[in-house]
Amino acid sequence: MHGAITDVPGIKVGHHTDLKAATGCTVVLCENGATAGVEVRGAAPGTRETDLLRPLHLVQEIHAVLLAGGSAFGLDAAGGVMRYLEEKGHGFDAGVAKVPIVPAAILFDLALGEAGVRPDAQMGYQACLAASAGPVVEGNVGAGTGATVGKLLGMGQAMKGGLGTASQTLADGVVVGALVAVNSLGDIVDWRSGEIVAGARMPAGDYLNSAEAIKGDLGRTALAFTNTTIGVVATSARLTKEEANKVAQMAYSGYAYAIRPASMLDGDALFALSIGDLRGNVSAIGAVGAEVVAEAIVRAAKQAESLHGVPAHRDIPRNAQGG
Repeated sequence: MHGAITDVPGIKVGHHTDLKAATGCTVVLCENGATAGVEVRGAAPGTRETDLLRPLHLVQEIHAVLLAGGSAFGLDAAGGVMRYLEEKGHGFDAGVAKVPIVPAAILFDLALGEAGVRPDAQMGYQACLAASAGPVVEGNVGAGTGATVGKLLGMGQAMKGGLGTASQTLADGVVVGALVAVNSLGDIVDWRSGEIVAGARMPAGDYLNSAEAIKGDLGRTALAFTNTTIGVVATSARLTKEEANKVAQMAYSGYAYAIRPASMLDGDALFALSIGDLRGNVSAIGAVGAEVVAEAIVRAAKQAESLHGVPAHRDIPRNAQGG
């Protein structure tokens, strides 16, 4: 067990990272097929192939999920994931060809690094080549490379976000894991202690506490369209398409546990994957899903490193944290 989404058998994760440009992409491979659902509550999402994950739609399984930076440009990286899967013989059998089903979501990282460099098909392909079922690198990697958090006072007072992962095993042996790229307007909060881990900082160095500050005029001046948290929750339990969508809804609560406040200016989305044969308790899977999503968010902030002048959690003195 790695304490990662790859603890779910059949899941592989790969990153492609460009630190100079501060962007990248992450692929979650389920090559032999997974039942999937999705929850999109963000007001400005950038997504691909989400409609087919809803009940009443024909396709029952997907073969990968792509998370990428680059704003809407980053959706191009899904083409590289499709090319990789097609070469391996994976996809929906359409008779004349196998068509890999690759839902995707992007976040806005163009304000950091080089805005003209975005994840493309080649980056998506390289992320697949790097994928493994082993430990997952966290922090400034893949889709989390250029992620930032705590932007209520603007980028000058923001902190580094990133990518994190976590997992739990239920008493019945069902594994639930999550992987999240965190690029939020709000602060990142340790969901167990309530301590701010990373967020908007006042000029003196203390945390602003964005959840309180947004109640005033600051909430009217925050930057729009620059914030999105995207992720995947996966389980080794066998779920129907309807149950996978319900798990996505329940696990989405993890965003509220660890990101404060939620806002109209975040384009958040969360995918859910079922890739096993165990029959589990859907309510328990959803509840634990929320916890592993929240833990992955906190880990994303704690594992991040400063980049292009944006400080990270590890750069802040302990006596200044949680203020």
